[in-house]
Amino acid sequence: MSALKGKFEFRKSQRTTRRSLLFALGYCLMLSTALSSCSEPKNNTQQSAASPESVASSSTTEKSTQKQQVVRIVRSKQLAALAVLEKQGSLEKRLEPLGFKVQWPEFAAGPQQLEALNANGLDIASTAESPPVFSQSAGVPIVYLATTYPSGKAISLLVPVNSPIKSVADLKGKKVAFQKASIGHYLLVKALEDAGLKLSDVKSVFLAPADANAAFSQNKVDAWYIWEPFVTRNVQNKIARVLADGGKLRDTGNFYSTSRQFYQAHPDVIKVFLEELQKTEIWTKDHPKEVAQLLAPVTQLDPPTLEIMHDKYDYGLVPITEKVIIKQQEVADKWYSLGLIPKKVNVRDGFLTPEEYAKITPSDVLAKK
Repeated sequence: MSALKGKFEFRKSQRTTRRSLLFALGYCLMLSTALSSCSEPKNNTQQSAASPESVASSSTTEKSTQKQQVVRIVRSKQLAALAVLEKQGSLEKRLEPLGFKVQWPEFAAGPQQLEALNANGLDIASTAESPPVFSQSAGVPIVYLATTYPSGKAISLLVPVNSPIKSVADLKGKKVAFQKASIGHYLLVKALEDAGLKLSDVKSVFLAPADANAAFSQNKVDAWYIWEPFVTRNVQNKIARVLADGGKLRDTGNFYSTSRQFYQAHPDVIKVFLEELQKTEIWTKDHPKEVAQLLAPVTQLDPPTLEIMHDKYDYGLVPITEKVIIKQQEVADKWYSLGLIPKKVNVRDGFLTPEEYAKITPSDVLAKK
């Protein structure tokens, strides 16, 4: 019994000794860590003071890993300089040093673009004269950036190839398709007035281009006011013939526009965009063969046809002048008189001052004033 007791006491003593050793080891480690921690700030300070290059290098790395900002510019599927600008890639190169990359979202027509602009889904739009008026009537704070020449021949009133309709006057009582608030809508009003008719004399069928194309090819509408390349595609496929184009009727150009918020935040980006666009407008005008090759996949038309279409367009940006503003006000007043916008619009709310335009408009465009 005493032997067992001695054995038990021996083991107990061993356990006590091990605990003491472990405690001492733990205390030493803790003390070592504490002393090391106390000395670290001093070492770090000395390092920073001795190598400022390391701070600069760290800062540069941090900036380079920051996410680039994006400017979203509408994709053009027409035979236009904007489509060429996307394909050539010069804008991306100019904007990269500003920390911007470019995206090119696609929209059915002008009204859809300005809806996206208002919902912060687009930064720069390209539309005819009417979509901005409808947007302003809805309280959207858009900014008109620049305008273009009319290019009226690039918009046409189509009828089926075997239609008995021979003139605009024959449209009375007929179904006419068009995108609401588009250039087709505006030119239809003007064409009907020129023929002694009113918009109420036809049955308006509001359809986006793709839907109108389907309805027209299935003979569900009697006429369709639309732009290129829909016109040439349907004529080439012997589905349509041109009743009239907008050459004599169109008295306005297209507008490039943005939101008030984007203009105020990034006038430098807008300035670069307009500079590169104007360069591309000039190049596009002077290089019909190259443009045709470049845009054949976009328009789904062969290069020889695109070369012929090239003559339907007038290339080059036009400065915003008092004359442009007055004409746009006439457009707004026309839509109000027809009861198609709910209130009178003061289009000047969307235009900048001459001094502001001077800061963002290319010098060769300003020289056209």
